[in-house]
Amino acid sequence: MTEWTDAETFARALERAETKEKGNCFEDFSEGDRIEHDPGLTLTRWGNESWMSQTLNHDPAYWRTDAAAARGFDEPPIHPDYLTAATLGITVEDLSEKGGYFLGRTNVRFPEAPVYPGTELRVESEVLERVTSSSRPQYGIVTWRTRGLDAETGDVFCSYERTNMIPRRQPVETDGGSAGATSTDDDPDDGLPAEFVTPEGGYFEDFAAALEDADGRDAAVAYRHERGRTQDDVTVASLPLATLNTAKQHHNADVMGDSPSGGIVTYGDVTRSTALGHARSDERTWREVGFDDERFHTFVASGDTIYAFTRVLEAEDDADSPEAGTVRFEHIAFNQDDEPVYSGTRTAEIQKRSGN
Repeated sequence: MTEWTDAETFARALERAETKEKGNCFEDFSEGDRIEHDPGLTLTRWGNESWMSQTLNHDPAYWRTDAAAARGFDEPPIHPDYLTAATLGITVEDLSEKGGYFLGRTNVRFPEAPVYPGTELRVESEVLERVTSSSRPQYGIVTWRTRGLDAETGDVFCSYERTNMIPRRQPVETDGGSAGATSTDDDPDDGLPAEFVTPEGGYFEDFAAALEDADGRDAAVAYRHERGRTQDDVTVASLPLATLNTAKQHHNADVMGDSPSGGIVTYGDVTRSTALGHARSDERTWREVGFDDERFHTFVASGDTIYAFTRVLEAEDDADSPEAGTVRFEHIAFNQDDEPVYSGTRTAEIQKRSGN
């Protein structure tokens, strides 16, 4: 039986696996396109105060009820800087995650009425213009008009026009990875399947079709996810402490200096959740059912980057459920050195395209 988390075997699996890319390239945009961005965001007092404190915005009207009342507010409102950042942040996955320079933003406007914590924000964009870059042929230039709206009333809270350089799609992949890539005669006898099949999308039908494609052949439905998350002070120390996890290995560098890890390490559930977040971003999760056989393989520390790899093990259609079918996955988190750091099996209900 193949041990997928053996370091050498897993490294060879990564070489064959297609990467499920995130974001859009220049060619994916057309003038006049309208984009509804998911997810939305509830504007909270915590988010507002976190943004203001970290950016040294100390206007008392946004912190204290007496100062807010003196300015005519019912309570400390959402700061325009946080509102702008939240509106733009929601758009990044669809518009600019691929990278490219942020060239500018104009016509940033806010309503006269204040926006208060607890308001649900919905964001939409329209492609205004796309032009070729004369100085950087590997990029194009795209301009969008974006609006942040009250999800309940449709009132516009924030609007602006943003221009970015966006990478063009390369006509030929340079990393050697592609769906259905096969091993060569020079491959070692590592027990890995000869072919890796990648689902076309993230719905239940896509996973079921990929498994059917691989059935009866020396093939597996397996792929890697593009996103990575480098561990920092927030993930290593702040997140565990926010859950009341006071284990010294996450925040006491003095004590941990003499430990096998040589320093503080990331809470295992942070590593796990990060990898699962990468995986879920490439699927239509309906409901989590359960997890089994979870293992942690090596330390994760500040500065390490967490990536994720997924195998689809089985898919079961429930005819009585028009919304979703059940899929079982194996997820492997790995670091910047392609070393497995976490693995486990997961069962989840995945939304059906027919039930959308």
